[in-house]
Parts: sequence; structure tokens; C-alpha cells
Amino acid sequence: MRVPIEQTIRAIPRGKVSTYGAVARAAGFLGAARQVAAVLRRGFGLPWQRVLGAGGAIKLTGDSAIEQRLRLETEGVRFRGRKVDMKAHEWKPRLSKQASTRPKKRSPTKS
Repeated sequence: MRVPIEQTIRAIPRGKVSTYGAVARAAGFLGAARQVAAVLRRGFGLPWQRVLGAGGAIKLTGDSAIEQRLRLETEGVRFRGRKVDMKAHEWKPRLSKQASTRPKKRSPTKS
């Protein structure tokens, strides 16, 4: 689980951000936002500042939150109050095969 999550985080380009849930989904682990946070805590050399809470909120506290905001602003990310302007900076990954496979809806057949 760790490797695909790390690969997804590394794929987020400068000036773009994603949420914990979107990273989990893109890595093929729907509903695994907490595991993304765990990978970020243990990971080394990951662009951790590019992963945010839902709606673009910085979920870290204290000096770490200040550092995250400063790093993002250095990359050109704009904020609207305390949240990132997600319309301008949200990274839309291509979903992995595992994440994008959903049962197809059957259309009703006419009798």
C-alpha cells in the first residue's frame, strides 16, 4: 500500500495540490485517507506540503502548518483565507485501473 501512495504523492507537480482522500483514490485505495497521512509521516523526501485536507485546508498545526503554507506559496499556490484555492491549484490525477473500475450501471431494457 505504501509504494503506490508514495508514487502518487511524488506525481503531484509543483504549484498543484491534492487532498488525502484524492491521493488514496488515485493510488487505488478508496477511503484510505488516514493511510496517506501515515505514509507522509513515515516517508522521506516526499513533497508533503502538496497534500491537504478536504476543501484545501491545512490540517497540520503550529509551526508545521506555517511551514506548509510558506512552501506552497513559494511554489505559487494561492490561498483564499486559510484554504488553498482548489479551483486554481487542484491536481486531477488519472485514476489507477484499480480505482477506476466500477460496476457498470445497466440501462433498463424495454420489453
